[in-house]
Amino acid sequence: MFQFYNLIPSLTARENVSLITDISLFPMEPEDALALVGLSERMNHFPSQLSGGEQQRVAIARAIAKQPEVLLCDEPTGALDVRTGISVLEAIQQVNRDLGTFTMVITHNAVMAEMADRVIHVSDGRITQITKNTCRRPVSELIW
Repeated sequence: MFQFYNLIPSLTARENVSLITDISLFPMEPEDALALVGLSERMNHFPSQLSGGEQQRVAIARAIAKQPEVLLCDEPTGALDVRTGISVLEAIQQVNRDLGTFTMVITHNAVMAEMADRVIHVSDGRITQITKNTCRRPVSELIW
């Protein structure tokens, strides 16, 4: 999943997710993927009709629709305001819980570390520290 949404503007949210489900071996239905990220009511809207957070959640739905074992997220909240970022992180947490997907979030936002099982710090291309988080907090409890 990219920092920028990479949605096709002339396709609805459902159609953007269908691009992946049409080429995957055992995909979930686009409607189910969109429901998982809280967009059931917005699936027939075009990207220009969606907020930044909704567009990011469409990108998450597209990424999870093929039911991957691993989900890599590069700065998934980078272009979003705090409230919208929280909704995107909650969607990622929901996917992780419901599908059992191993999720790696790359970010510069240190607050997000509190929601992780494990935090890996990288500097100049080298791992400088690995810590296990024994008291994970839900996104809704994080202080931004």
